Amino acid sequence: MNMRGYQQYKQQSINSMTKGELLLLLYDELVKRATMASLALNKKDYTGFEAAVERCSDIVNYLDETLDRSIPLSRDLSRLYEYFTYQLGRIKIGRNGELLETLRPMFSELRDTFHTAEHNSGKGGQG
Repeated sequence: MNMRGYQQYKQQSINSMTKGELLLLLYDELVKRATMASLALNKKDYTGFEAAVERCSDIVNYLDETLDRSIPLSRDLSRLYEYFTYQLGRIKIGRNGELLETLRPMFSELRDTFHTAEHNSGKGGQG
């Protein structure tokens, strides 16, 4: 397969996504990386674990930085992202799998909430 062509296709796909689709893509990646961190920790692959947790932190920080602060819900989301960042730091430092397992469903639930909102906004003819 031509990797340059694949990269161009991938970039074009990302550029044509709606804001809602990009948000869901970030949440999918957050859930995936949290799962990877859990699996790596179980295998005692501490390098993989730390890299996956670090990527989770990067995603959460990006989500927080891109909030539209003019929307009242953004303040609540920012607090939630701050909580996630704090807990991810504790998880990384303490290699705390138990705490990671409490965050993973929260990431998934938040992702599902945004998915439902995206789906419902599409039904209303908005995009």
